[in-house]
Amino acid sequence: MGILDKLKGLIGGNADKVEDGLDKAAEVIKDKVPDEHDDKVDSAVDKAKDVIDGLDEEE
Repeated sequence: MGILDKLKGLIGGNADKVEDGLDKAAEVIKDKVPDEHDDKVDSAVDKAKDVIDGLDEEE
């Protein structure tokens, strides 16, 4: 069982909720770090969402 299989099991059809959690976490992070890092936080969240979308499409 690989890491992607574990992620699929953890997400288990709740991709929307996970993505909402990522958005909330990003807002908290942006409040804590200087504004110059906002684009990096957004980029990381977008990449994580792409992975989640890929996992959701495989099912």
